[in-house]
Amino acid sequence: MSRQLLLTICVVICFSSLTGAADRPNILFILADDVGQEVLGCYGGQSYATPHLDELARTGMQFRNGFSMPVCHPTRLTLMTGKYPFRHGKVTWGDFPKSEEPFTWPNLVAESGYSTYIAGKWQLCLLGDDPRHPHRLGFEHFDLFGWHEGPRYYEPMIYRDGAVRDDTIGHYGPDLYVRSLIEFMKANREKPFFAFYSMAVCHEVTDDLDPPVPHGPFGRYDSYPEMVAEMDRNVGRLVAALEALGLRENTLIIFTADNGTPPEIIIRADGSDLIRDEVVSRQNGLLIPGGKKKLINDGTNVPLIANWPGKIRDGQIVDDLVDMSDYLPTFVELTGGKLPAGRKLDGFSFASRLLGTGKSNREFAYAEEAVLPKPGGVEPDGKSGGLRWVRTANWKLYNDGRMFHMREDDREQNALYASDDDSARKAIRQQLLKAFDDLDAQSPGSGD
Repeated sequence: MSRQLLLTICVVICFSSLTGAADRPNILFILADDVGQEVLGCYGGQSYATPHLDELARTGMQFRNGFSMPVCHPTRLTLMTGKYPFRHGKVTWGDFPKSEEPFTWPNLVAESGYSTYIAGKWQLCLLGDDPRHPHRLGFEHFDLFGWHEGPRYYEPMIYRDGAVRDDTIGHYGPDLYVRSLIEFMKANREKPFFAFYSMAVCHEVTDDLDPPVPHGPFGRYDSYPEMVAEMDRNVGRLVAALEALGLRENTLIIFTADNGTPPEIIIRADGSDLIRDEVVSRQNGLLIPGGKKKLINDGTNVPLIANWPGKIRDGQIVDDLVDMSDYLPTFVELTGGKLPAGRKLDGFSFASRLLGTGKSNREFAYAEEAVLPKPGGVEPDGKSGGLRWVRTANWKLYNDGRMFHMREDDREQNALYASDDDSARKAIRQQLLKAFDDLDAQSPGSGD
C-alpha cells in the first residue's frame, strides 16, 4: 500500500472520528418532581402558565405516552439502572443496590468522555450517611439537598461534592441549583457535558423534620401554582443560558417528571402541625385531582418533551411508548457510549425517534405499585409485592385481571374482565399477559 494511500485513509478516519465527536450533543436532562401532564399548557393544562415549557414543545417533540412509576424513589431507581424496581429485590426507601453502582448511565456517559453534573434532588441515599454516593454513581460534581436532613427551598441544606455548603443562608434553593447548573455548563462549554437538573419543584417541603423547615418570606410554604411558575421560570433561565453561551444548537434538552401531581401539599406549619391544601388542576375543561401514588394515568403518564434545534423538527407530537427504563440506553447511544456486554436491561433506546431515523422498539410500558418500605419497615419480596400493569398506547392490563381501553376510557371507569372478552379483546389480553410472562421469566436481581 502506497504512503499516499495510507495518508488518505488516515485523513478520512480522523475526519470521520472528529465529525462523530462533534455530532454528540450536550444533554440537559430536567426531571421535575410531582408534575403530571395536566399541569402543562401544551398538554391541555388550563390552571397554570407554563410558557417556557410550551415553547420547548412547540419547537420540538412532545410525547403522549411517557410513563413513570407512581412515586419518586422507584422512578429514580429505574431511571438510573435501566431496570424495573422488582429486578432489584429488597430495596428500601433511600437505598440503592450496591451491585448496580458501576452500571448507572452517569458512569457509562462519563466513560465516553462526558463531564457529568447533577443539581437538586437525590433521594437514592441519605447524603449525611454516604456523602460520596453521587460520585460513585457517575457524577463528577453535584449540588444536592439533604433529603430528610434539611430544607430544599428556603435556606436549603445542600451538599456540594460531599460537603455541606455554608453559603445558602438567605437564598432560595431552586435559584442556587439553577445557578450551579449554569456555572457547570459555562465551565464545560469546550467539551461534551451532561447536566442533570433533578428539580426540587413541585414537591412539597420535607414533612418529617422537627422542627419543620422554615417558612418562606410570606410566612408560609410555596403553593403548588407558585412552584409550577418557578419550575417553568427555571426552564426558561436554563434555555437562555444555553443561548448566551452559544451552546443551544448542540444541546439536547429533555424534560419529564418522576410521577404525577400530588393530591395535596403542605402549605404552612402551625407549630409542629403541618397544614395541607388540595391540589386540583383543570385540563381540557376537566378538573383533575392529583394522582401521585396511584397507577392510573394521573399518577404515571407524565409529560415528556425533547428539544434540539436543527435535529428535532418543530411541532412533532408522537405516540411512541417511553418508560423510565429507556433513558439509560438512550443516553448511552446518544453520547456514543457502550452498554456492558451481556447485561440485560428492561429499557429500549428511543434515540432513533429523537434523531428522526425511526421509532422506539418498545411494544409495552410497565409500572408497579410502590412496595419499597422505609428503613426498618417490612421488606418486599420482589415481583409479588403489589399491583402493577403493562400497557400499549390503547390497552392497559393490571395483574389483578382488570383491562381498560385507554383511548375510550382514560379515567379507568369501566374495567373489562376476561369473562367479558370477545375474540378481539381476548387476543389483546393474551398479548399483554405474555408481556407479564416475559417480565417474570427474568427473576429479580438477575439483570446482569
